[in-house]
Amino acid sequence: MYNNVIKHLPNIIRASFEGDKRTVELAAMSIIRKIKKEDPSLSEELAKILTTYGAGAPLTRSLGIDPPPTDKETFLSLVKISDNSDHDEELILSDETKVMVDRFIKERQLMSKLLSNGISPPKSILLYGPPGVGKTMLAKVLSKHLDLPLITLDLASTVSSYLGKTGQNLKKVLEYAKSSPSILFLDEFDAIAKRRDDPTDLGELKRIVNVLLKELEDWPHNSIFVAATNHSEFLDKAIWRRFDIKIEIGLPKEEDRLRLWKEYLFRGIIDIPEDFLVFISRSIENISPADIKQISEKVLREVLVENLDPKLVLIRFLKETYSNIPNFNKLVILELKRSYGKKITQAQIAEILGISVSTVNHHLKSTSTHKNNVKGVLKDER
Repeated sequence: MYNNVIKHLPNIIRASFEGDKRTVELAAMSIIRKIKKEDPSLSEELAKILTTYGAGAPLTRSLGIDPPPTDKETFLSLVKISDNSDHDEELILSDETKVMVDRFIKERQLMSKLLSNGISPPKSILLYGPPGVGKTMLAKVLSKHLDLPLITLDLASTVSSYLGKTGQNLKKVLEYAKSSPSILFLDEFDAIAKRRDDPTDLGELKRIVNVLLKELEDWPHNSIFVAATNHSEFLDKAIWRRFDIKIEIGLPKEEDRLRLWKEYLFRGIIDIPEDFLVFISRSIENISPADIKQISEKVLREVLVENLDPKLVLIRFLKETYSNIPNFNKLVILELKRSYGKKITQAQIAEILGISVSTVNHHLKSTSTHKNNVKGVLKDER
């Protein structure tokens, strides 16, 4: 029994120092199996440890890092920690953005090669763009691909109305993120990194910007500093320059919108024609991936619960938010007639769009039945 157990020690010790919980678990299971007959009590004790470890215990223990810092007065955690190893949601980016993200991941994966040649790997990224375009999801993708825990700053518990308190809390978070390999994610970065020439800010925020400038300069190679903002114009210019990589994530283009609609609606649950989604992707332009996902989930729920036509449900939800798009009603009327022909009446179309039957009739009459389809309307509109 002694030899069977002792051969596992190097792996267990190495994995423990590296924070490799899975290897420790596998080695422990192997030991339990081999000593069960000769020492059942020890076997049972080891099994109990495996059962209770991580079950209800802080995620930080299972990730091999220390418990997170807390606010001195409220005792609330200043960060949220997540293990995104099982994150499998696809992030659809433009080709240009994907190239930049893939390059960053590759350079981080070859960090030792870069350092051995005296070249510093990138260690900070600034993500900027409108809400809902995938900045937070990108941080999770980096966490998964680089196998690093994601430490997210909780602005609600970090930012304080008391002078000096915000700076103290932020310093705790920064020190904590630097203490072990990780990704520190600061969302709504403009809340703490505003321009120092902003006359509305107190001296406290100006001091915080100075702290951030120094931290970005001295950030350790084994960790990554990721910040995201919807308002890049509010950021201090010096802060902007300190980031190794700056990635703008914009609203998706037509081909990317189509991929997103397919991703969130084509789940083997409902049947919706691709050419209809092509029409939707072309017609609804200024829509974020988050909005596409939210609308798709609403459609799926209502179709499954009420057993309705998914195309009509999708149009109704889009009408609620995007009815201000020029020629929206006309585009939808033409598409519905193209899709359904005589199977759908003018009264049904009017009900779907919340307009009068006479309006539907007017749009149909004003459009030549001969090939003046949705594509032609869009071409004229542009």
